[in-house]
Amino acid sequence: MERKHQSILITGGAGFIGSHLTRLFVNKYPDTQIVNLDKLTYAGNLKNLKDIDQRPNYHFEKGDICDGELLKKLFAKYKFDGVLHCAAESHVDRSISDPLAFVKTNVLGTATLLNAAKENWQNNFEGKLFYHISTDEVYGSLGNTGYFTENTPYDPRSPYSASKASSDHFVRAYHHTYGLPTIISNCSNNYGPYHFPEKLIPLCINNIIHNKPLPIYGEGLNIRDWLFVEDHVKAIDLIFHNGKTGETYNIGGHNEWKNIDIIRELCKQMDKKLGRHPGTSEKLITYVKDRAGHDLRYAIDATKLSKELGWKPSVQFEEGLAKTIDWYLNNEEWLENVTSGAYMKYYEEMYGGDYV
Repeated sequence: MERKHQSILITGGAGFIGSHLTRLFVNKYPDTQIVNLDKLTYAGNLKNLKDIDQRPNYHFEKGDICDGELLKKLFAKYKFDGVLHCAAESHVDRSISDPLAFVKTNVLGTATLLNAAKENWQNNFEGKLFYHISTDEVYGSLGNTGYFTENTPYDPRSPYSASKASSDHFVRAYHHTYGLPTIISNCSNNYGPYHFPEKLIPLCINNIIHNKPLPIYGEGLNIRDWLFVEDHVKAIDLIFHNGKTGETYNIGGHNEWKNIDIIRELCKQMDKKLGRHPGTSEKLITYVKDRAGHDLRYAIDATKLSKELGWKPSVQFEEGLAKTIDWYLNNEEWLENVTSGAYMKYYEEMYGGDYV
């Protein structure tokens, strides 16, 4: 039976995945009130939502999920019957340099939000749902074979994945202890428009545009399963309305690529789109010291989601990569705005002055 909601809170709705999710829900459910709560840190950008920010069913609230008093007021004001929890610190490199920031947002923030839902719904959980968006990184690292399933034991290897694993545990604890209706989904690497350029694909798109080195960790042999962000949010929509409470669903793209092969494909496509001689951008590839605790391979088994709810990814990687490149080339002003100031300082610290 499909759930119906009157008022939905989306946390982190100005971020990468959050903005795509907010746009989908605002457009698809015009009679549902959609409230975007975002702290607007470096990766949160209201320009990501300029096409929908005047819609009558959309509301923005600036604030921190760690602020329990604010959450109490928002629940009272908007009468939420659904929560889509996207807000998180998400970049592994940043977690290595500042792990406590990840503990605060991802662990304490999630627990504070769970508590706000529990207290404001006051055990009247009928028709309510708390949906937590998580990552496949909580499962650790795979060898050359095998896949992550919903029953794979947790084995986080970075402060980021440890903080997300902890937040998953808190969600399950609130379900089992208090009966809070919850769902968790763990997704593979997302890519697509509006992705902040600290992550591999948008970082390299930006650097190719400006003929700067493409920093690749180690030998570039780490493997990830890549999921187009629009496919991801469609899966979230399906799970949110039709998934079973208390369950976990893995969302994967069925697109395993070595990092170095991704960058070579990216270089090939961008040389063509920019009118450059084939092979020009590949010369920018620069290998840098590998990241501490760098997991070898992630791969998602999304059989449960496919069998129970009929979902499968619709966008193949080469097609999604082409769409992503086109978006960045057509939105260079957005790219220039987000790659200035504090971000450039961070980028220089991570990769060194030669790469900025």
